[in-house]
Amino acid sequence: MSPTAVRVVVVDDDPLVRAGLRMIVGGDPAIDLVGEASDGQEALDVVERERPDVVLMDIRMPRLDGLAATRRLTERGSTTRVIVLTTFDADEMVLTALRHGAAGFLLKDTPPPDLVDAVRRVARGEPMLSPSVTAQLIAAVAQPQDDSRERSARERLDRLTEREREVAVAIARGLSNAEIARELYMGVATVKTHVGHLFAKLEVANRVQIARCVHDAGLA
Repeated sequence: MSPTAVRVVVVDDDPLVRAGLRMIVGGDPAIDLVGEASDGQEALDVVERERPDVVLMDIRMPRLDGLAATRRLTERGSTTRVIVLTTFDADEMVLTALRHGAAGFLLKDTPPPDLVDAVRRVARGEPMLSPSVTAQLIAAVAQPQDDSRERSARERLDRLTEREREVAVAIARGLSNAEIARELYMGVATVKTHVGHLFAKLEVANRVQIARCVHDAGLA
């Protein structure tokens, strides 16, 4: 396995689902399947031991569900990125997963090539949402926001430099680091530096949360 391969852990209480995911992600030479778990509590232990780049996380599981496990990883300051993978696409479930720090939300019927692509993109720091989930998120963002929420988002964005704000707005538009670099005439490494500053200054865990802050402030 390549030393640059994306390290992945699969978490699902259904052994057949885990076997299917194992075949999909394990069959890609750029992905290294380093562990599996059957519930959220076991997932926390595996992540602590293996330090994967990406976790494919089911939601409905015994002992500790995927949403709670994702929240605990975020609270621990884990750098592992979580893709929530489920048969459900309920609005509140999507938003809860993103608030808890998930970097992606995909349905289990996502075609295998798209799932592999999602793992790679999330490992690079990009958000990944299935089309139906994206539509829900946009609809939620488009709903009228109370003044306090908009004010809070604007106060957080006021911490940014002008260049950091431009990068944040570009992220809210769904641009990748490479696309931002081309649009703003800067190197990809510089974009990554700005993104790191955004995580710290906005107190967020991923690009989706940056986008939500920008949308809440009415800037995108």
